[in-house]
Amino acid sequence: MTDMISPLPISGLSIDWRRISPESYLRNIPAINGLENLKFHQPITFFVGENGSGKSTLLEAIAIAYGFNPEGGTKNYNFSTFDSHSELYQAIRLFKGPVKTQWGYFLRAESFYNVATKEEEYTEEDQSKAKHLHRKSHGESFLETAQDNFRPHSLNLIDEPEAALSPQRQLTMFIEIYRSAQAGAQFIIVTHSPILTAIPGAEILSFDDGLIHPVEYEETGSYQITSMFINHREQLIRQLLED
Repeated sequence: MTDMISPLPISGLSIDWRRISPESYLRNIPAINGLENLKFHQPITFFVGENGSGKSTLLEAIAIAYGFNPEGGTKNYNFSTFDSHSELYQAIRLFKGPVKTQWGYFLRAESFYNVATKEEEYTEEDQSKAKHLHRKSHGESFLETAQDNFRPHSLNLIDEPEAALSPQRQLTMFIEIYRSAQAGAQFIIVTHSPILTAIPGAEILSFDDGLIHPVEYEETGSYQITSMFINHREQLIRQLLED
C-alpha cells in the first residue's frame, strides 16, 4: 500500500495514565493498561483480538477524543441514548497530521439503530435529504451509510462492521475501504472478519497476549480459525461435539 501513503489525519496517540482513576476497569485490560504511545503507519489499521481485549474501548476513546459522538455519526451528531463509554478519552492525546480532514464518521454496528433514528430526525424537515434507513435491513442501511461517508481525505472509525454485513457485503465494504484509502482517507477498524483484514497493505494490530503488537494476516485468530474450520470441518466438529 505504499502508493496510498499520505499524511494521516491521526498519526498516533499517547495516554496520560495520571488522568485515569486507580480503580478504573481500564487498568484490568492487559493490552491497554500501561499503554503510553501508539503510532499508525498506514491509511488502514485493523484492531484484532479476542472479545474483551480492549479493541472497541480504545477505538471509542479515539473517536470521542477526536470529537465524534460516542454512539456514532459525524462530529455534528449530538445525542446520547446510554452513556457507556469509559474515561479513557479524557486521558488520550491525538497526534494529528498537517492536512485537515474534509469529513469524518464513526460507524458502529452495535449502536447503528440509534444513529439511523437520529439521521431521520435530522432530515425530517428536508425530505429531499432523508435516507429512510429504518425502511431497509440493518445490513443495507449500514452499508449505504458507509458508502455515503467514505470520502477522500476523511477519517473513518469503524467498530465491528461484520456484525451487520453478510460475507458478500463485506466484500463490497472491502472495495469501498480500499478505494477510499487510495483517495486519501484513513480508517481505523475493529474487526473479527478474515475478509476485511485481507485488504492489501493494511496494518493489523493484535490486542492479544496482553500487548498491542503488529501481526501478519495469517497470524490473526480470525484467519486461523476460519481456515481450520473450512479445511478440516468434519474433524473439528466431531472433536467439538465429543468434548
